[in-house]
Amino acid sequence: MKHLFADTLFKRLFLLMWVALVASHLAGFFSMRALSAGPPAHIGGPPHDVALPPVPSLPPLALPGPPGARSPGFDEADDGPPPPRHEPAPQLWVDYLVRLLVIGGAAWFGARWLSQPMRRLADASRGLAQSLAQHRRPPPLNEASGTLEVQQTAQVFNTMATQLHEQFESRGLMMAAISHDLRTPLSRLRLRLEHLDDGTLKDRCVADVQEAEHLIASVLDTLRLSHTATTPQRVDMRALLQSLVDDLVEQGQPVGCECLPMERPAVVLADASELQRAIGNLVANAVRHGGSAQLTLGEQGDRLLVRVDDAGPGIPEHELEAVFRPFYRVDASRSRHTGGTGLGLYIARDLARRHGGHLTLANRREGGLRAELSLPLA
Repeated sequence: MKHLFADTLFKRLFLLMWVALVASHLAGFFSMRALSAGPPAHIGGPPHDVALPPVPSLPPLALPGPPGARSPGFDEADDGPPPPRHEPAPQLWVDYLVRLLVIGGAAWFGARWLSQPMRRLADASRGLAQSLAQHRRPPPLNEASGTLEVQQTAQVFNTMATQLHEQFESRGLMMAAISHDLRTPLSRLRLRLEHLDDGTLKDRCVADVQEAEHLIASVLDTLRLSHTATTPQRVDMRALLQSLVDDLVEQGQPVGCECLPMERPAVVLADASELQRAIGNLVANAVRHGGSAQLTLGEQGDRLLVRVDDAGPGIPEHELEAVFRPFYRVDASRSRHTGGTGLGLYIARDLARRHGGHLTLANRREGGLRAELSLPLA
């Protein structure tokens, strides 16, 4: 019984079509009554009888009868010419136009009315992706409003969002626990190797253990960073980039910076240390694989652009997205001499998403790779 009286899409659509049909008939009737300029058609009697306005939706028809019979409503003794007939063609066009406008307006309103739940679901899906990127619980959809189908969809969506959040959290905790537990036996193994006699094999084993420890430390730092809540502040990107470049130049790194003219201050709402780490990873990647890094600060609409260009060999087009996966390395960079753990670009994109930004890679026409970080201006 409760299901029969529930608010469903069928009942909404039925109500909308019924109201649109009645409204179109009423609008056409009253508009024709107001615009009709001809005399009314008299039915069933002399001119002093009750007159009805013509109905333009139907063409004038003569009632069928026996041969020689006169049309009803005329005096039998009247042998004069029949009264003039008014052509309803102009009135028909006006009537159809009025009905078209009414039904078109109802269709526009109905489309927005019926698609409102889908727009809510689309907004919630975008919010879900942003929440998972920022490692916080997504806001739930309202399960008490809308039709029965909308309420059921909201319940399923909230359940899915909760399960995804829990899976991401448990995965991070599991990785942190495994990485933490691995550090102890690796440290013992490194200490034992260092007490062995000197030799090439010993040095290679120690280097392997140190590389494993460095990888575990990177994983722990990534997990710790993803589960740390930060308070956004106004950050001057000009000062941040200049400070980063100055420190790298003092270390002998081939890094340069250029700030293009901007109409608005280069200020974003973010955590300064996280942004510095993200851009630092991009610069380190450019120097390691491209030999140098050139930073450019500019704007595009209401967004701030930070470009990091290098003069390296670039990346194959089919691997431009794959390099953002954790521990992924391009074939040309898998040598130990290049260093790195395969987490730099992953961390940089994760930090960018946490601040509402985007990070993309593209091969430059003049050669080399370009990393472009886009952030919303404050």
